[in-house]
Amino acid sequence: MEEGGGDPLGLLCRVGRPAKPAFCTSGQNPGGGGQLGGHRWALEGQAENRLAVPTRVRSPGPPEARQQQCRTHQPTNPKESPRAPSSARDFILMADSEPLPTLDGDPMAMEALLQDVFGIVVDEAIRKGTDASEKVCEWREPRELKQLLDLELRRQGESHEQILERCRTVIHYSVKTGHPRFFNQLFSGLDPHALAGRIITESLNTSQYTYEIAPVFVLMEEEVLKKLRSLVGWSSGDGVFCPGGSISNMYAMNLARYQRYPDCKQRGLRALPPLALFTSKECHYSINKGAAFLGLGTDSVRVVKADERGKMIPEDLERQISLAEAEGSVPFLVSATSGTTVLGAFDPLDAIADVCQRHGMWFHVDAAWGGSVLLSQTHKHLLDGIQRADSVAWNPHKLLAAGLQCSALLLRDTSNLLKRCHGFQASYLFQQDKFYDVTLDTGDKVVQCGRRVDCLKLWLMWKAQGGQGLERRIDQAFALTRYLVEEIKTREGFELVMEPEFVNVCFWFVPPSLRGKQERPDYKERLSQVAPMLKERMVKEGSMMIGYQPHGPRANFFRVIVANPTLTRADMDFLLNELERLGQDL
Repeated sequence: MEEGGGDPLGLLCRVGRPAKPAFCTSGQNPGGGGQLGGHRWALEGQAENRLAVPTRVRSPGPPEARQQQCRTHQPTNPKESPRAPSSARDFILMADSEPLPTLDGDPMAMEALLQDVFGIVVDEAIRKGTDASEKVCEWREPRELKQLLDLELRRQGESHEQILERCRTVIHYSVKTGHPRFFNQLFSGLDPHALAGRIITESLNTSQYTYEIAPVFVLMEEEVLKKLRSLVGWSSGDGVFCPGGSISNMYAMNLARYQRYPDCKQRGLRALPPLALFTSKECHYSINKGAAFLGLGTDSVRVVKADERGKMIPEDLERQISLAEAEGSVPFLVSATSGTTVLGAFDPLDAIADVCQRHGMWFHVDAAWGGSVLLSQTHKHLLDGIQRADSVAWNPHKLLAAGLQCSALLLRDTSNLLKRCHGFQASYLFQQDKFYDVTLDTGDKVVQCGRRVDCLKLWLMWKAQGGQGLERRIDQAFALTRYLVEEIKTREGFELVMEPEFVNVCFWFVPPSLRGKQERPDYKERLSQVAPMLKERMVKEGSMMIGYQPHGPRANFFRVIVANPTLTRADMDFLLNELERLGQDL
């Protein structure tokens, strides 16, 4: 066997420059070195002797095979057995050793593993995962799936082949969100350039907090944020990529509070009067979660009425503000929504901005879902007035298919509010006497310390597609939505909840047994059972995935999201045909 076999202890430890371990079978120590756990090591006198690295070694096989392959991994004294380091000298030897090798002791084996894994990813997750003739999912009940995955973590490692099989199994039983029949969430599709960016990001494994360790991405993030701000309508401002739209909304709430009561950073809730924030009943649930998380409490969230299409009513916003003031609360923030989660509604931003301006309140727009419409010259009117906001949440991982996660918080502020609100200038990260411009160290803008790079996937996709290509992607989604809506109108058993203004298509499928029976007293109850039953059937067959929900007094209905950039009219036809097939016996 080549030197540096499968046992990591056989490759440990040197003093000073790398030393070559004394591989021998005779019990002698030709290097005159120290002894660690029954293994002998060359010391300073042999400092120039390098550890030989094998060129290619596969998994060492079972224990008995490893023993035959390399006797030097056995104790030189039969009465001795390998032991953990116990003396101070032993630990010094380990600390100044060669880096621990890969499992096989072969850097080329690592490359081979990754090439094999990438091949599996391309075949199973990408090629099959985006093929309409393949299943969207391979459903298993939790107990069975747990057994199939063999999730237990054991002391002993596994072979190259076992690891590859685990990769195949993980992909096989995972939902293929890039599949053209996956309509379940506000994200779908698989952009190859964005995926390339994600692979590079994971491979470099850096944190976005300082220029010294992420120079490329610090500059790139600012350029991407600048572009997004320009689409909002701002020529300057600030921003940061957050771990999801919910966190972006929470940041906006915290910034609005800090701007009004900066003492709260030090004194906490003691520095605050009762506060009130306002949002519509169609808002994302992160607004309530954020209020609870920030110590404001969910009672501080005043729910503004929405009209029949799910849009906030500005007149009721005014009423709610007056009511809160009369009760002794201080109104400080309004959160409007551009693209509500279920109905896809866009709040009237200009009218809401007028209310905020009259009352001196922070105006936040949760455009996590609908923000990407700003790229479309045809449809961006849906967000008229967004330029008047103080902050905007925007998730390019949704409609633009940039890949999870890609969530931006954009600010009109130019006073460094993010850093003033969140910064604490940790001296081990944000030294002020660095050899470069320390304003490039953006980590103190956020509440996190380590922060993943989320800008590269969007930047690379934008470079490849251009703004025009992304605009076509948005317009195509709207066009296919209109096609689906018109098809629903012509088919028996399908009923729209409302005409959509976005790419959320909400409708009921009324099975044959309920058609024409709307006057029955149990009609609504029975109709509510249809969507869950069809959802179970489609998931267990793996043919497609569509979300459903009740909504106020409305019975459960389907919500199809038309976002995947590879969708065609054939996919829309399949969706309706499949629902008819699955529900024909109900």
